[in-house]
Formats: sequence, structure tokens, C-alpha cells
Amino acid sequence: MLPVTFLCALLLSGTSCSTGPTEKASAPQQEWQTLFNGKDLNDWIVKIHHHEVGDNYANTFRVQDGLLEVNYDGYQEFENRYGHLFYKAPFSSYHLQFEYRFTEQWLTDAPEYTYRNSGVMFHSQDPRTILKEQDWPISVEFQLLAGSDDGKPRPTGNMCSPGTDVFYEGEKDPRHCISSSSATYPWNEWVKGDLIVYRDSLVTHLINGDTVLQYTRPQIGGEVANNYDPKLKQDGTPLTDGYIALQSEGQGIVFREIRIKNLDK
Repeated sequence: MLPVTFLCALLLSGTSCSTGPTEKASAPQQEWQTLFNGKDLNDWIVKIHHHEVGDNYANTFRVQDGLLEVNYDGYQEFENRYGHLFYKAPFSSYHLQFEYRFTEQWLTDAPEYTYRNSGVMFHSQDPRTILKEQDWPISVEFQLLAGSDDGKPRPTGNMCSPGTDVFYEGEKDPRHCISSSSATYPWNEWVKGDLIVYRDSLVTHLINGDTVLQYTRPQIGGEVANNYDPKLKQDGTPLTDGYIALQSEGQGIVFREIRIKNLDK
């Protein structure tokens, strides 16, 4: 594993250090910025499959007792309503922290793989560019899993890549998901995640303070995302910045302590 403090110039040959758009969310250097205030979702944008941007169908994303909830008590059927709650502004180089815990709620008509499965998307396309029938944003995912009922290992903090590619151990990896080295955690236990991103160079996933996965060169490419605007999917384009989003895909989950430190300088 590469140390998280590696400078871009010391990364693998060919790694890009290009800068992204100048209009980015900003926070004072070395200071934490709270993304979720524990009171409302005024700083967030909802996009749910089959619905227009801003339509929080059946109050899927809500705040309850200071927690940010993904809740399906207003659903009759899931009907592939994959949803994402985006913070209002993009980021480029940063350290994101959050805590999550799954709930007992799971819609049985959702795909089996969604059981005790959620995620945090990053370097995502602008939610306002996601079409009504687009299922997944073009983005990279910090995948969140919990132990299933079969007792098999199920690490969390994995990487998945809807409409993107990454380089793992020096080569572009064809897999949609790359498993981390984390332990398997019970569904009802609070788990802390850290995501450290240096533009389109080094990405590090940590679970409960331990580094569990590293990869480089996130870029547009690959498959899985469907029904997007083809003008936005220019394969091979480095992902130097983008939006952060919390996922809903049929499994209940709650988040807290969501904060970010800007590392642009």
C-alpha cells in the first residue's frame, strides 16, 4: 500500500495531476467543514431513479433524531428506485469522514445484492445532469456492506465503479467492485469511514481508522451506469473533482458525523 501522504509527483508513472473546475466547494485549509447539520437537508440535492431531480419520493431521505436516514416506510414497492442524496457543491482533494449503521429495513423486491448494502458516491457528475431514467450517477463508490446471515466474510469500504474506471496495483482494473481488506461488521454496529482523495491521483479508504484499500487514477469509463446523457461519458477523462452523495437502494441505513477537510492546497 502507498502511504496516504504521497505527493502526486511520486505516484505511478502517467498519473495525472490536472486541476479541475475552479468553482468548487471551499473550506479553510486544515479545518473541518460539517456537511450534515443534524437538522435538515437544505444543503443536499435528491435524485431518485424514475423521478426528476429534487423529488424526494416518499420522503426517502430524511432527518430523524439528529440522524440522516434512508427510510422506505412510504414505499409500496421498490421498483428500482435507486436514489442518491448529493451535497450541493463539488470537491476535489479532501478528507471525508462519516459514520453509518444499517437498519433492519430492507425491501424484499429490491435486488438480492442490495441486502445490507449501501454506499457513498464521490467524484460524481452534477446531480442536475442526471436524466430521469438514469439509474446510477457516473461516479466512484465507497461501498458499505454488513455481515449477512450466512456467516461468510463481507468486508466494507470496497470500491465500485458505475461509469468509471480506476487503477489498482498499477493497472486499470476491469472489475466493477474491488474488495477491501476490512473486517466484517454486524449490521447494527456503528462503523466509521474515511475517504481521502487527491484529485485524480491517489484514493484511500479507511474503516474504523485502518487503511483497507488504495487505488489511483479514477476516470470516466466502464459500464453499469445506464441511460445517461452520452455527451457526459467521455471514457478516459480523469475525474479531478465531483459531487459526494449518499446512496439508497432498498436497504435502510442511517448516517451521522459527516464532515470534510479540504486538501486542495
